[in-house]
Amino acid sequence: MERLAAGLPDPARPPLERALTLVAELYGDARLGTGEGVLSHAIGMALIAASLNLDLETRIAALLFAVPNHLEDAKDRIEKDFGEAVAQLVLGLARLNGLRLLSRSHGTEVRAQTETLRKMLLAMVEDVRVVLLRLASRTQSLRYFTDEGQRGAQREETAKESLDIYAPLANRLGVWQLKWELEDLSFRFLEPETYKRIARMLDEKRLEREQFIASAINRLKEELAASGIIAEVHGRPKHIYSIWSKMRGKNLEFSEVYDVRALRVLVAEVKDCYGALGIVHHLWQPIHGEFDDYISHPKGNDYRSLHTAVMVEDGAALEVQIRTQEMHRHAELGVAAHWRYKEAATRSDSVYDEKIAWLRQLLSWRDEITDSAEWVQQFKRAALDDTIYILTPQGRVIDLARGATPIDFAYRVHTDLGHRCRGARVDGQLVPLNTPLANGQRVEIVAAKQGGPSRDWLNPAQGYLATNRAKQKVKQWFTVQEEADTQASGRTFILRELQREGQTQANIEDLAQKLGFKGGEELYLAAGRGEVGMRQLQVALRGTAAPLLAEPEIHTRRSKLGAAGGGILVVGVDKLLTTLGRCCKPAPPDAISGFVTRGKGVSIHRIECVNYRNMAAKNPERVISAEWGQGKPDALYAVNLVVDATDRQGLLRDISEVLSREKINVTAVKTLSRANEARMAFTIELAGVPQLQRILTLVREVPGVVGAWRG
Repeated sequence: MERLAAGLPDPARPPLERALTLVAELYGDARLGTGEGVLSHAIGMALIAASLNLDLETRIAALLFAVPNHLEDAKDRIEKDFGEAVAQLVLGLARLNGLRLLSRSHGTEVRAQTETLRKMLLAMVEDVRVVLLRLASRTQSLRYFTDEGQRGAQREETAKESLDIYAPLANRLGVWQLKWELEDLSFRFLEPETYKRIARMLDEKRLEREQFIASAINRLKEELAASGIIAEVHGRPKHIYSIWSKMRGKNLEFSEVYDVRALRVLVAEVKDCYGALGIVHHLWQPIHGEFDDYISHPKGNDYRSLHTAVMVEDGAALEVQIRTQEMHRHAELGVAAHWRYKEAATRSDSVYDEKIAWLRQLLSWRDEITDSAEWVQQFKRAALDDTIYILTPQGRVIDLARGATPIDFAYRVHTDLGHRCRGARVDGQLVPLNTPLANGQRVEIVAAKQGGPSRDWLNPAQGYLATNRAKQKVKQWFTVQEEADTQASGRTFILRELQREGQTQANIEDLAQKLGFKGGEELYLAAGRGEVGMRQLQVALRGTAAPLLAEPEIHTRRSKLGAAGGGILVVGVDKLLTTLGRCCKPAPPDAISGFVTRGKGVSIHRIECVNYRNMAAKNPERVISAEWGQGKPDALYAVNLVVDATDRQGLLRDISEVLSREKINVTAVKTLSRANEARMAFTIELAGVPQLQRILTLVREVPGVVGAWRG
C-alpha cells in the first residue's frame, strides 16, 4: 500500500484500500491466459502506474482492470464506488484488451499491421492514460514470464508483439522507463544467446567500468562546482537492446559502442546545460560527429537533452547526457509526467487539452519498422480524426475513412467481396448495409456466391458508400457490364450486315484491321457505340468506295481559280466537283488529299483519315493531290467535337452556352451516359481549325468536363 500510494496525498489511501480489498475478493485464484494470477497482474500494473507518478484514478483503474470479466454490472458498480472517470478508464482498457494483435503474420503484412495497430491503440481511446495502462499491463506480463522462467511459443509471441508494437509506442509517448524494460525483456526472450553474450561482455568489465564511472563523476562534480554550476551527476545504466541495436545498425563491435560507459548531468536551467557541456569538452577530448543538440532541436516526442561523446585517458569513449531536471522528468516518464494528481484538475484544463492535441499528432508518425507500402501513403494523406480501424473476423485491422459502411469495408478487403456483399454482421449483430462503422468494431460480410453491386449503392442520398475506392469499384463494374452489352449489340449489328452483304464467311480480324481496329472485340465495341456504320463496312468489304460514302457533305465547294476562287484546289484539274469527306470532316488548314469517286467527283479527306488510308491502299491510282484555296471569307466547315465529362444536371446546357457565346452553329448532337459518365458528340460549323482550338479550350473549362477533342 505504501508503494501504491507513493506521491499521492493522504486522502488517496482509502479509495486505494477499498479497490485492493474488492479485487482481492473478486479475482481470487483466477488466472489470465498467460498463466499469471489476475490479482498479481493487477497489483503489478498498479505499482508500475505508481512508478510513473500517475494519478489516483489511473492506479485504481489498474487494480480494477479485470472487473468487467467478473461482474455483469461492472460499469455501474465502479461508477458508484470510484467515480465515472475510473469507470471510463477500466472500460477503455477492456476495449483495448479485447483486440487480438497480429504477431503471427509474416513479411510485409505484419509491417503494415503493426503500424496500423499502434495507430488504432491511440485512436480508440479518449484518454491517453488508457494507453499507459496498456503499456503497464504488457510490461507486467513480460516480468511474469521472466519470474516464472516459462518457455514456449506464447512467451515468444508476446515478446515479438511487445517489440513490434508496444516498445515503439512507449518510445513515441516518451515513456522511456517502460520502453527500455519492454525492449530488454522482449530481446531476452527472442534472442537469448545474443542477449547473454552482450550481458556477459558488460559483466566482464563491470568492476573496472564502475570504478571509472565513480572517478569520472567525482572529477566532473568538482569542475562544475568550481564554475558555480549546481548539478547532479550520475552513471547512466546501459540497456542491452540499445547496445545490440547500435552494434547492428552501425556494424560495430562491442568495444566500439561509445555509450557503454555513460554519465548523466542534471542542472537547474537551460543555460547551465551549455555551461556544463563546455566543462565536459574541457576535461576530455570530444569525438567528432558525436554531438547532438536536442534542446535547440527536440525530437518528435519532445525529448530534449544534450548528447556528446568524449575520449578519456584510457583511450575508451564516454557518453555524457546533459539536461535540466524538468527535461529529465519528461525523458524518464514522458507523457506520464504531465498526469500528476491534482485536486483542482478538470477535463477542460488547457494543459490537458494541449497534451491531448499533441498526442493526436502522434497518429501521423512513420517510424523505422514500417515500409513504403501503399497504406503508408494513405495514412500520410489522412487527417488524424478521419480514420477508423475495423477488425475482420480473423483479427486483421482495416483502416477506413470515418463514416465508412460495411460495403466500404468489403471493398477494402477485396473487390470481389464488395461486389458480392449482401449483408453484414457488426460485433455479431446483423445491421443495414448503410450503417456507419465505428472504431474497433468487428465486421463480418455476408456474401452471395456470385452477382454484382446494386445501382442504389451509387445514390448519395441512401448513404451506402462513403469511400472513393468503393465508389470507383462499383462504377467500374457497371462500366464493364455496359461494355459487354454494347459489345454484344455491336456483334449483332456486324453479323447482320455481313449476312446482308452475303459475306458471312468474312474474317472478322481482317475486317477490323481494314477499319483501323486492333481486333474483332474493338470492332464490335465501336459498332455498338455507333462509331462504325453500314457505309464503312461496305467499303471495307467491297474494297471500293461505295456511292453511299460519296454523298455531298453539308458544306461543299466547287474549286475555282482566281481571286474569286473557291475552297479547294485539285492539282492539275480546274473546275472539278469536290466534296468534303463525311467521315473525317476536314477544315483548313488540315493537310488534305483527294480520292476520285464514281460519279460524285473528288472526295476530300484529312491525310490521317482511316477510311481514306484504307481506300488509298486498295486503289492508289485514284488518289489525287489537293490543297486549300482562297475560299470565301464567310466559308464554314463541319467539324466533329467530342466531349467526355462526369454526368450531372445542366451539363449539356453549360456546354451549349459556351458554343452559343462564340456564335457557333450546332447541326447535330449525340449523347451517351453510363455509370455517371457522359460522352457527347457535336457537329459544329467553323471557319477552320484555329477557331476549333479556341472552342476546345473553352469547353475544357466547363465544370465536370474531363476532356474535349476533335472527332
